Amino acid sequence: MKSVLNGKKVLITAGPTREYLDPVRYLTNESSGKMGYAIARELINRKAEVFLISGAVTISKESIPNVVTVNSAIEMLAACKGFFREVDIAIFAAAVADYRPKVFHEQKIKKSDQVTTMEFIKNPDIASEFGKVKSGKQLSFGFALETTAMTENASKKMIEKNFDAIVINSPGKDEGFGHDTNRISVLAKDHNLKTYPLKSKIDLAVDIVNEIELSWIQKMSRKE
Repeated sequence: MKSVLNGKKVLITAGPTREYLDPVRYLTNESSGKMGYAIARELINRKAEVFLISGAVTISKESIPNVVTVNSAIEMLAACKGFFREVDIAIFAAAVADYRPKVFHEQKIKKSDQVTTMEFIKNPDIASEFGKVKSGKQLSFGFALETTAMTENASKKMIEKNFDAIVINSPGKDEGFGHDTNRISVLAKDHNLKTYPLKSKIDLAVDIVNEIELSWIQKMSRKE
């Protein structure tokens, strides 16, 4: 059966960002990019045209033709902006750093420099930037890694960033960053919440893309 995503243009972000302190040191997180890459491959299986903006990961890019690799949040935003207006769907699965060092040290920071404090400034919010320019014909999915008040915090994030739905997960044993498995819930704008048990990220990618298909069908039916 032909997927409704056949021929659709999809932007997806994946993996961590790196915020450099000096030429050899940076701040990052434990995101492996496995979930984002699995979603990208499942979308390609359904004949979508995928544009993957990836942080630094160790995952093979084989079978994903359109990959742009970046480091920082600013670089990821710049790469995404080239696709915002032309895509049908955007999926923000990357773990983007909220802050970056105010000052980048051109030379390696030495112990003798006695740098004991460091100022940080807020990074641009990539999903919010898309939410501001998103048209009624475009669909967007976000991700929320939460540790407390998961549904409440994810719902707030969904509204603030103009998502059509948001995937919720949390760090824990065998789930979240770095693992091959995860446990998720998907919250839609109509407050419908679906929960999926612990399973491989490859299998969850199928579930998530099914949710994207359903959201696309619902969005298009509302426009008729």
